[in-house]
Amino acid sequence: MKFSINREQLLKPLQQVASVVERRQTLPVLSNVLLEVSADRLSITGTDLELELVAGLAIAGDINEGETTVPARKLVDICKSLPAEAEIRFEIDGERLLIRSGRSRFVLATLPASEFPNLEEKTEGSSFNIAPGALRQLIDRTAFSMAQQDVRYYLNGMLFELRPGRLRSVATDGHRLAMCDAEVEGVKDQAQVILPRKGVMELSRLLSDAAGEVEVIVGKNHVRVVADDISFTSKLVDGKFPEYDRVIPKKCDRLVNADRETLKQALSRVAILSNEKYRGIRVQLAEGSLSIQANNPEQEEAEEEVSVDYNGAALEIGFNVSYLLEVLNAMHGDTVELQLGDSNSSALVADPSARQATYVVMPMRL
Repeated sequence: MKFSINREQLLKPLQQVASVVERRQTLPVLSNVLLEVSADRLSITGTDLELELVAGLAIAGDINEGETTVPARKLVDICKSLPAEAEIRFEIDGERLLIRSGRSRFVLATLPASEFPNLEEKTEGSSFNIAPGALRQLIDRTAFSMAQQDVRYYLNGMLFELRPGRLRSVATDGHRLAMCDAEVEGVKDQAQVILPRKGVMELSRLLSDAAGEVEVIVGKNHVRVVADDISFTSKLVDGKFPEYDRVIPKKCDRLVNADRETLKQALSRVAILSNEKYRGIRVQLAEGSLSIQANNPEQEEAEEEVSVDYNGAALEIGFNVSYLLEVLNAMHGDTVELQLGDSNSSALVADPSARQATYVVMPMRL
């Protein structure tokens, strides 16, 4: 194997691929990236057995076909340390990879490409195209509600629900729920798949750099997203997501409209003196005003009052302040709409300017 490539052309895709590689692996080859040279293409692959990223790059000049695997982090660090626009030459020498650039020379240990695992050669299933911004919005508006290390493993990820003409993302940790919809003409089938947490975060990062439409293939065990010259494949979580429709409150007879930024700042200030473990606050709703109170075991207290558009009966209800703040941070509109029932019912939170996203926050007993 032998090829040359410009540092700027190689560095970004190499960093993207290396991001899925775990530093500590039981299999040494999983700490490596797979380099494959065929004709005028260089393919770089990284995997942790759950996710796989493959980047394809065009190369020219003196090329010898071949394949090998080399330590991912060391290769990234070498490329980062070289001067901008440097030409980097790679050549296999026995069981070593020689890397030369200008007066610099590096020798990296390799492992055989035959030891490198392949997630799945071909993912077959429902296929559709979507704008990267639309797919990333589905993720970014709901990802904060995913559980972390929950024993209900199917909550440690994000549900993607396909229905004809529509794609929906749903995330919940059992205490709050986030849901976002997008109209996608190419979706023809019905399906529900759960993408693991790490896959969700990597996909969001990948989409931020994508240009043009991306192709999404939803298979039985994998999801594959092809964006530009990068292919992302993730195993799916084998489990049944809860029937989330059942937790969306249907009877909310109290409708409150407030300035999002004003409410967010008030909640942030009150949160300073909330109980550090439970993060509970007391919300008292009256005509035209919303009072927020917090206290902690040190007998410290905080109180804020916010003017709101509300004309109904009084209500007192408790919430985890962190959950409310994360919802408000996920929104971008000037106004927030709260739909409330009684003190034991979940709150429905929405952005009147972007109805495609809906949030549910369960109440707390104080």
